[in-house]
Amino acid sequence: MSIFEKLRKSARIVAIPIALSIGGYVGFAAADDNDDHMFEISKNLEIFGTLFQQLNKLYVDEPKPGELMKIGIDAMLASLDPYTQYISEEEIEEYRYQTQGHYGGIGSLVRMIGNNMVIAEPYEGFAAEKAGLKAGDVILDVNGTSCVGKGYDVVGKLLKGLPGSVAEIKVQRPGTKDPMVFKVVREEIEQKNVPYYTMLDGNVGYIKLEGFMDDAGEEVEAALVDLKSQGATSICLDLRDNPGGLLREAVNIVNLFVDKNQLVVTMRGRVAEWDKFYRTDKNPIDVQIPLVVMTSPWSASASEIVAGALQDLDRAVVVGQRSYGKGLVQQTMGLIYGSLFKVTVAKYYTPSGRCVQSLDYSERNADGSVNRFSDSLVKQFKTKNGRIVWDGLGVIPDVEVDERKYSVLAETLMVKSHIFNYATTYALAHTSIAKSNEFRLSDKEYEEFVTWVKTQDYAYVTKEEADLAKFQKHSAKSGSWSVVSAEHEALKKKIEQSKLDDFTEFKFEIKVLLESEIASRYYYQKGRVGSSLKDDPDLKEALGILKDAKKWKGILTTVVQKDKPKQRMDMEHED
Repeated sequence: MSIFEKLRKSARIVAIPIALSIGGYVGFAAADDNDDHMFEISKNLEIFGTLFQQLNKLYVDEPKPGELMKIGIDAMLASLDPYTQYISEEEIEEYRYQTQGHYGGIGSLVRMIGNNMVIAEPYEGFAAEKAGLKAGDVILDVNGTSCVGKGYDVVGKLLKGLPGSVAEIKVQRPGTKDPMVFKVVREEIEQKNVPYYTMLDGNVGYIKLEGFMDDAGEEVEAALVDLKSQGATSICLDLRDNPGGLLREAVNIVNLFVDKNQLVVTMRGRVAEWDKFYRTDKNPIDVQIPLVVMTSPWSASASEIVAGALQDLDRAVVVGQRSYGKGLVQQTMGLIYGSLFKVTVAKYYTPSGRCVQSLDYSERNADGSVNRFSDSLVKQFKTKNGRIVWDGLGVIPDVEVDERKYSVLAETLMVKSHIFNYATTYALAHTSIAKSNEFRLSDKEYEEFVTWVKTQDYAYVTKEEADLAKFQKHSAKSGSWSVVSAEHEALKKKIEQSKLDDFTEFKFEIKVLLESEIASRYYYQKGRVGSSLKDDPDLKEALGILKDAKKWKGILTTVVQKDKPKQRMDMEHED
């Protein structure tokens, strides 16, 4: 799990990954429509209904039927896969935001820091930014309702509302004595799929695609056309950490780079009606321009369709790390009383015939965890030019780059919000900075950060310390502690001493994180992305390939015999 994924989960930034889905509401017929199967369904429904009725009638305390049923449904669906979900009427708006990318609100990311909900990043050009709210502002109340100690479930609802309505937001701004009040006129907020695109190294067009919500294809097309008008002779499409979204948008994006009537993806399910073929149906923008697609371990679903299809068609060189491996398709269906049911109905297959799904949800371990498909089940497929690709493993890049790993210290500074908080302090003291792709902290400024952070709680445990603690516990149990205790204490002191040098040893990576966060204070999301590209090993590799047309073409046309890759074990099992 990347540091940014960990941060997203721990800090509860409002940026929720969305699963691959297909819009529309449809009816559903049982696949095994035989007498025995239908009897089993009817029997168990009757048992459940009788139990639920008696429970509500007889239980010592009066149950809440709605909450009880929601818990039961969620537990049942959790035994299948993480993408099959029941969406209650109360959750509809949040679900629509996840799939459509727009809602009524102030236009800002928020995150929990300590006991407070804080403005994490106002969206450039939207209500929060126009009203004067800044990253780091602590939300005290909204329209007179206190937000102190309240989580996103409460504060998020208070901030959202009908376009045109007013949210009176009281905040405490760092560096100011008295609270500040902002009247923010809510508006229709539409999250961009393409937050940033630019020219790099003179003639390479770079496009950052963060989601596959409505109009993703149109946004990529607009960026592509603009970059070509600026003189781009090659394109880098960045799908790293993109969790996916709408299938149709994946097809639309592939269509920009390949001819009309080209197979992009096939769906096959247990129910015959889900066996579908998706082909390009529009005239492309450019079928010749050299193209690189970048992926990461958190590129999933629709991202993998785009990367996998362009790889299978030998249209793009894939660079980076192996993708997540989500080859499942969901369909949303309307239920009674305004609720929805999102259910996995099929697997998808790229043009070569492979499915990238890496986790086997059909067989769970006793503890409920899920294993990856056995290496023996992984099969070989071939691209248009005969290059070897594999199923069951996500999308394996043509050119693999080691994933950037951050130290425990750097992760701690991010998760404990020290990077975030110092960026706020820095922005209060500096009215402007250089362009995001040029901004660098001086050594003096870095030392000022180190001095500041040492006044904060940044305690962290290294892997060596954790291993030493395990050793101590094992030694105590085995009765050998008295023999090794002296050596243990000596080693412990050496580790503690080495930690004093961590701010020097990991200076480069900490500066990268600091510069990106600071840049976002001045240039918002564009600044964050632009800054992160300065020292990007994946991008460096991609640019090297795009600058060498012969090398790019050679990768796509050379058939290399490869050993079967192993399932990676570095990512967490899902449960």
